[in-house]
Amino acid sequence: MPTWIHGLRRRSVNELRRHPRGSHDLAVGLDQVTIERLRAMIRAGGVQQLAVGDLRADEIAELAWSGNPAHLRSVAAALQRAAQGVEDYLVVRAPGGEPVAKMRIDYTSEADTGVFSQLATMGPLQGLGIATMLIGVGEQRVHARGLAFAGLGVEDSNPRARRLYQRLGYQAVGRQHASWETEDDTGVLRVYCRLPP
Repeated sequence: MPTWIHGLRRRSVNELRRHPRGSHDLAVGLDQVTIERLRAMIRAGGVQQLAVGDLRADEIAELAWSGNPAHLRSVAAALQRAAQGVEDYLVVRAPGGEPVAKMRIDYTSEADTGVFSQLATMGPLQGLGIATMLIGVGEQRVHARGLAFAGLGVEDSNPRARRLYQRLGYQAVGRQHASWETEDDTGVLRVYCRLPP
């Protein structure tokens, strides 16, 4: 049984605008003290103090906070497509270089559209504007490729993300079924899917 994904897309990248603001485990290399210092730094000086760049293959293991091993394999596959020039995989890095947010951009699945997926911010750093900044950089990448639109999907079970995307100007254009592979702590693979409400 598939999960419903709200297709939020068709935001023209020619209308880029910036907004001043925008439960997973801790990231590899970031302890609680470092997280609190980073939160304080962002609150005091803004999210623009963090660097956004392309994900490197040697950083994939540092994204363990964002999903299970099956998810990390999918990130690695996307990174291979990025090496071919058909996708980008962006990360936001803490001052020490550790990835604290990530997002994939697919340039081939929809005509004239860069499609964002796998967007995640480390749990303790959510709500500080990091995802908003990352989406803005993604929109710039889409625009630089000469594409007219940026698009993304959001699960029914994630109203917080849906509110963020709508606040950034994304509009619902439909619903579609989706499912993906997950892996539990014992290595058992399952297909994640849910009945729509």
